[in-house]
Amino acid sequence: MNILDDLKLQYKIGGVALRVIYWNIACFLISLVFFYQYSGGGFAYPNWLALSSDPNSFLFRPWTLLTYAFFHSSFLHLLFNMMVLNFASQLFLTFFTQKQYLGLYILSAIFAGIVFVLSYYFLGYSASIVGASAAIMAILVAATTYQPLMNVRLLLIGNVKLWHITAVILILDLMQLRLENMGGHISHLAGALFGFIYIKLLQNGSDLSIIISRTLDFFANLFKKSPSTPFKKVHKNYQKPTEKVTSRIVTKDKTQQQIDEILDKISQSGYDCLTKEEKEFLFKAGK
Repeated sequence: MNILDDLKLQYKIGGVALRVIYWNIACFLISLVFFYQYSGGGFAYPNWLALSSDPNSFLFRPWTLLTYAFFHSSFLHLLFNMMVLNFASQLFLTFFTQKQYLGLYILSAIFAGIVFVLSYYFLGYSASIVGASAAIMAILVAATTYQPLMNVRLLLIGNVKLWHITAVILILDLMQLRLENMGGHISHLAGALFGFIYIKLLQNGSDLSIIISRTLDFFANLFKKSPSTPFKKVHKNYQKPTEKVTSRIVTKDKTQQQIDEILDKISQSGYDCLTKEEKEFLFKAGK
């Protein structure tokens, strides 16, 4: 199995968190081809991808409330965000479902984008932002709000409480609020606020992520072809049915049994623990 096949398999079985990371990386690679200014050494994102604080641009391009959350301004921006996203995703998915994860990511990005546009509009500033930081902060703060005293082991530091890590990140955002990239820090704090609100509403019985789940299900069912059932003529058999003796012993398909064993191994020790033969077998079985 080559590297490409390995990545395809990880994408297929990795869950929504890994897919979101892949989407961010794919968008960054696309932006390198189309939007990177090699002469100036930076990205020049068009106003139909980046989120602009200009109300006219925002109102006529509402999809930018979501697209901005999948593009980044530099490789280090992407790298840091994906590291924090991977960390926050593992914590969040310990307690909540993948649908709730995706719903929170999308809703928090939209909420933070609206807060950014309104803030800059009333302050009289003009700028545009890209980055997944707001959605990542929402996921991290949501996990922290639900389980603040969880012990997290950090390299070279040891065990610390989850709320200590989140507090440090929020304090750094507050300290840099009036410095460079004020719009980015405003969106970070807005995402954190949404993550807190989401958990509090969830604890009171209101799951906001249902909005996204139902919307995605609606469009999925809209483009899904309903199976046609041709008319079949039914003949009645008036003869006395003969009793058939069926075995009650059900033997499990060997291929499916091997797939189940490999998936159990992944859930216990992770994908990297698989042997080359197991990866190749799982990839061929998934075709």
